Amino acid sequence: MINIAEIKNGLVIDHIQAGKGWKVFKWLGLDDATFSTALIVNAASKKTGKKDIIKIDNILNIDYSVLGYIDSDITVNVIQDSQIVKKIRMALPEKIEGMIRCKNPRCITVTEHYVPQEFRLVSREKKQYRCIYCDALYSAGTIGGE
Repeated sequence: MINIAEIKNGLVIDHIQAGKGWKVFKWLGLDDATFSTALIVNAASKKTGKKDIIKIDNILNIDYSVLGYIDSDITVNVIQDSQIVKKIRMALPEKIEGMIRCKNPRCITVTEHYVPQEFRLVSREKKQYRCIYCDALYSAGTIGGE
């Protein structure tokens, strides 16, 4: 077992699908953080076999809908005085703005950069979103123009 220093006041983002931890880490801007952070990849998980974990020695204002979009199985533990005081479970958000770029070259958001990128959840089971302008389909978890 790897020993990562105890978090006294901060966040632990747990149950990230193995391999997606770096994506979450970068999306939160933690690669430029001035406080202590830890990214643990491929940690043992009873539920999924492997998982990624992010430990943050700071309380951040996080857009939980973004985390839910990246991976709806994520859990955020809020730590105060070295104790978990709150567990937040993610869910797929109903809409996503500014996180996905439509890949349809004829979409108005591609040609007119002032038009905001917006996608609506169309299937929770399939984790799919649809561009509100051109109806292009996207699967949850993609960021940018992936």
